[in-house]
Amino acid sequence: MAKNVFRKTASFFFITINIIVALFYLMGCATPFFDVSIHPVFGFFGLMFPYLFLILTFSFFGWLVLKPKLALLPLIVLLFGWKQLGVLFAFNIKEGFTAEKNKNDIRIVDWNIRSFNGLSSNKNAKKHAREDIAATILRLHPDIICLQEFNTSAFFLAETDNISLFTQTHPYYYFSKDYQRKKGAYYSGCIIFSKYPLIDSGQVKYKPAESLIFADALIGSDTIRVFNTHLQSFKFKKEDYDDIDKIKEQDEDALLASKNLFQKMRVAFKKRGTQANIVKEQLSKSPYASVICGDFNDVPTSYTYFQIKNNWQDAFLQKGFGIGRSFLTLASTLRIDYILADNNFTISQFDMVDEDLSDHILLLSDLHLKK
Repeated sequence: MAKNVFRKTASFFFITINIIVALFYLMGCATPFFDVSIHPVFGFFGLMFPYLFLILTFSFFGWLVLKPKLALLPLIVLLFGWKQLGVLFAFNIKEGFTAEKNKNDIRIVDWNIRSFNGLSSNKNAKKHAREDIAATILRLHPDIICLQEFNTSAFFLAETDNISLFTQTHPYYYFSKDYQRKKGAYYSGCIIFSKYPLIDSGQVKYKPAESLIFADALIGSDTIRVFNTHLQSFKFKKEDYDDIDKIKEQDEDALLASKNLFQKMRVAFKKRGTQANIVKEQLSKSPYASVICGDFNDVPTSYTYFQIKNNWQDAFLQKGFGIGRSFLTLASTLRIDYILADNNFTISQFDMVDEDLSDHILLLSDLHLKK
């Protein structure tokens, strides 16, 4: 009798948990359709989606062994996630990246370079991080370079003039100058370098800070438009990472820590949703074949990603393999950096390069402009 009561109680508990996870998963499936600038809660469901998928998958196999009929619940719910699963994993056969590109292809590098700070705490290593980062990029022989968190001296001082690291090989550039630091001594933001002449460029500012920039590159008789952007981050500081540790360790202050993180993330989701809407509008206005690079600070299962990607090609999905983690801090599922191209291009190659010089991984892709 007692065993039957225990079994019924356990069964009821696990079914209830399954239903809750299934509901959260379905909310994650709905994320692309709800503007997070208005409904920021959907940002959380988009972020949790890979973990909800794993829980439901384990649940399916568990019920398949214990009670096969109940396995239908997680199975049916999992099928609703086809749209998210299609952008979460890339299943291309892993091939080596060919260093020598086709002469008709355009090689693009995209990288959040973490303000040239490097990852080492060694002062000497930090001093040389800027040269190491530039050398890493230039070794790849890109035609166009898109960088986020780029900074440089406003006075072109030899040790802090980071623009000059690239202009010998890429003389054409457009810099957003989103932030001024040290009373205008330094600028930082997004930058586009090009081997090709730039016939036009521009900037659309976000509120309160940062922007979307574009540059029109003349390649032979063709013109392409390259966009670059850095969208709103969570802006986690040391105390926020301390809060994350408290939650992991179930510290007595974990509830307060959760509230603090929730609020900060909610604000970021709202701002990012507004920025994504701006980006989508600007992409639709481009008169040329276009590419957008950037640190979107959001995962592929997010409203931000789906809004910007629309019907464009994701270079990682076209030629990459696996889950494509591009941000090395926090979770192992954070693909937040992208190279997206419209359908005037064919994606020839794609690679991800980790040189241990930034908390982001460098993205590299060869694109072929269709005639």
